[in-house]
Amino acid sequence: MPDTKPRANGERVLADLNALRSLGAYKTGVHKPTFSEPHKQSLDWLVQKLPEAGLTGAIDGIGNILGTSAKAGPKLLAGSHLESQNYAGWLDGPLGVVYALEAARVLNTDPSVKGAVEVAAWCDEEGHFGSFLGSRSYVGQVTEAEIDAARDRTNGRTMRDALTDMGLTGRARIAAEPGRHVGYLEAHIEQGDTLESGKLAIGVVTSIVGIWQYRINFAGEQNHAGTTRMAVRKDAGLALAKFCVAVDQRFPAACGPRTVWTTGRITLDPGAPSIIPGGAEMLFQIRDDNPAVIARLEELLRTTADEANAKGPCTVNVERIRVGAPAMMDSRFQDAIEAASKAVADGRSVRMPSGAGHDAQMLAAIMPAGMLFVPSIGGISHHWTENTADTDVVTGAQVFVDACRRILAG
Repeated sequence: MPDTKPRANGERVLADLNALRSLGAYKTGVHKPTFSEPHKQSLDWLVQKLPEAGLTGAIDGIGNILGTSAKAGPKLLAGSHLESQNYAGWLDGPLGVVYALEAARVLNTDPSVKGAVEVAAWCDEEGHFGSFLGSRSYVGQVTEAEIDAARDRTNGRTMRDALTDMGLTGRARIAAEPGRHVGYLEAHIEQGDTLESGKLAIGVVTSIVGIWQYRINFAGEQNHAGTTRMAVRKDAGLALAKFCVAVDQRFPAACGPRTVWTTGRITLDPGAPSIIPGGAEMLFQIRDDNPAVIARLEELLRTTADEANAKGPCTVNVERIRVGAPAMMDSRFQDAIEAASKAVADGRSVRMPSGAGHDAQMLAAIMPAGMLFVPSIGGISHHWTENTADTDVVTGAQVFVDACRRILAG
């Protein structure tokens, strides 16, 4: 018998993604920071597309879009984000929004499907003004005071000014309606090479990592680089370098199988070629899906700082500046994605944690949540060369639609 299950229109999915790619195009990627003109154009594009899926929606007071359905039955929320990192990739975010839109177009108009998919585009997942602002706002974790204080990390523009420029001042922020949704499903590029290296089509996300971030400051003594003897220097830059090496040597014995740590930024004060740095700062990050592992590594980080302080000649201060809790994905959603992969993609899937943070992490705090990944060519993301093969994009869309159908069917 012919397969009568609802199916995604692959050509339509690719056309939608390329339409969004044209807004803020940069080389083969995009430059679409939050509240930029290309970001606004992308939001407007989605609002205009929602009626194709029987949805209505508008941009809310923080830049979110929620397309809602009047169709009877259970509602599944799906989506991702539309802004990008600076001069970065074209699929990070839009893939999940377009998959959600396609699932809504296919399933909401099919009388054999019970219920509907509702589509969300969350604002500023990429953190130009603050990490996961849109999805955190939706679940009630963003205050007006936070919006008052938020500034663009690139140019310092206040978020209030940006909202005014977008014409969003005075609009209400959409909030989650308890009991409305059976859960949240998000698709995303993997942003790593696990799927590609394993010749797999789908990643069934089991968990999303916790991210703990630190500001580590080193205090020494600023002095002349040519006349100060090595034996009496208090070089904060050198202290920072030694600290980094010590951490990198110690962490492997205490970490988990997928723990990662990164020194993302180093700043020297005053940062001049002929001056010994009197101060230094590093931003440091630990990621794992097990909070106990991160806590163990934090203890080791602080022990390393204590030892450096005891030895001198510089002082070290470790300040934890952010804790992002890990989130477990709902087992029923994992099963639905895996079953869809078996039906659509010959079972070429693997269960895997996500090493990156996603909006699903925020939604998981208030409802069942799931995620699926598609392969990233070369494992590259947050760069304009980011890409996924068209065949993998289409396969992922088919799996996503089928997974949505299974979740709605209960």
